[in-house]
Amino acid sequence: MAAEETRGDYTRFMPIQTRWSDNDLYGHVNNVTYYSYFDTAVNAYYIEAAGMDILNAEVIGVVVETKCNFRSSVAYPEALVAGLRVAHLGRTSVRWEIGIFGPDQETAAAFGHFVHVFVDRASNTPVPIPPRIRAALERLVPVRRAAS
Repeated sequence: MAAEETRGDYTRFMPIQTRWSDNDLYGHVNNVTYYSYFDTAVNAYYIEAAGMDILNAEVIGVVVETKCNFRSSVAYPEALVAGLRVAHLGRTSVRWEIGIFGPDQETAAAFGHFVHVFVDRASNTPVPIPPRIRAALERLVPVRRAAS
């Protein structure tokens, strides 16, 4: 990830509506809330693009690593946008990179990542990413431009 992330760095965007309870005593979205935004955007993508049934799926993604970098403040009642991309797609895991953008904001207010490992829900053991989910994830891998 770069020191600064822009909208052009992401392949898909999901809307995020701030809530009154997102703000802290300082009048801006509390740092821990950004992780909820990450989770909301990614799971919305799984449901929308891969048809994942998050309540009943036999295979689920569990978060094993997460990080967030904060660059500027956002606050309720702003309507935000989460930019999504897949930085690494392995056999049983995916590294998501997410940027949170305020209205008309070209650079991310916050950006970070989290890693999902796919596991069998019943045994909690790692399994290969199901084909339908893998296909949806492949669509978010950025096309790398060759250096000129």
